[in-house]
Amino acid sequence: MNSTLQQTLLAAIRTIPDYPKPGIQFRDITTLLGNARAFRRAVDELVHPYSGTGVSQIAGIEARGFILGGAMAHQLSAGFVPIRKKGKLPHTTVRVAYSLEYGVDEMEMHTDAVQPGEKVILVDDLIATGGTAEGAVKLLRQMGADIVAACFVIDLPELGGRKKLEALGVDVRTLIEFGGH
Repeated sequence: MNSTLQQTLLAAIRTIPDYPKPGIQFRDITTLLGNARAFRRAVDELVHPYSGTGVSQIAGIEARGFILGGAMAHQLSAGFVPIRKKGKLPHTTVRVAYSLEYGVDEMEMHTDAVQPGEKVILVDDLIATGGTAEGAVKLLRQMGADIVAACFVIDLPELGGRKKLEALGVDVRTLIEFGGH
């Protein structure tokens, strides 16, 4: 990846210190989403390796993964699968528990959203500890999905999420890294 792209993306992401708690540097991509050039370049870079690979679904993790995933699905002529917090989807769902920094939560997807053997790309804005993405991978695999990759704009490598997904045999694609948390 070229340094111009990285500079464009880094310049488009706002950092909010001490949010949601002291010591955290929150990487806010809403400014990237609002910058047409940066948003287009990020989506183009995320989908480029997967053009023509037969990906049939993009699974986006609520909520920023919905925005990126919808754009990626459009460019790849794929469907979009929302992965949401429990209780938010109206039809029959399958659920998985996943670890958060201080506890456990659950996420769901519709039981008919992915067919066994379908090629799926998982997407979210950021990979940190990897708990949410790991839960989404388990949920998709439970439904028989063939996970081609997990894509994120931002990696926080010190928190180990990427390594957690790679240990599950998932190819991970990120565009930029930030040190710390």
